[in-house]
Amino acid sequence: MEHLLTIKSALGGKEKRLRDLIAEILLLLGEDPRREGLEKTPERVEKALAFFTEGYLQDPKQVLNDALYPIKYQEMIIVRDIDFFSLCEHHLLPFFGRCHVAYIPDGQVIGLSKIPRLVEVFSRRLQVQERLTCQIAEAIAEAIQPQGVAVVMEAQHLCMMMRGVEKQNALAVTSSMLGVFQSDQKTREEFIGLVKNGLRK
Repeated sequence: MEHLLTIKSALGGKEKRLRDLIAEILLLLGEDPRREGLEKTPERVEKALAFFTEGYLQDPKQVLNDALYPIKYQEMIIVRDIDFFSLCEHHLLPFFGRCHVAYIPDGQVIGLSKIPRLVEVFSRRLQVQERLTCQIAEAIAEAIQPQGVAVVMEAQHLCMMMRGVEKQNALAVTSSMLGVFQSDQKTREEFIGLVKNGLRK
């Protein structure tokens, strides 16, 4: 937590600097940041960026620690179709889609609402989809030491849709399988079977 407090402290008073930089970008693009339509744009963009990256100020351990419950349950728990958005760290363009999370507990479960919150914490940072997928799975594994964790993410990337290859219908799917989801094919197939109806075709 100490490093998060340090980040919060360092951010204090930097809002104006960020707004000034956004105004400078507008100038470099050939625009007039003082014209009516752009006058408040630096302020709006600064607030939007702060919201899009607020995950840096959130501790995933804290999010989960107040919602861990001892229970004798050893069947698969799935939370699927979790909507998310994030910013691609390569172009600062959004990517967005759905996340499906499963785990098999071993003495502890996580409050169901905390799993979407965990997805949110990691997605509201500059990301690549592959790392985001692994971070969610590893955070759950570390928090409750389950028998296994599985995360599948499907997303559309504006950096592919708006520029570069310009493929509007391309969909990226990533997965992270830990524990029994990695070692046991039947468990993995059960998970995929239970979520596939939620995956877009």
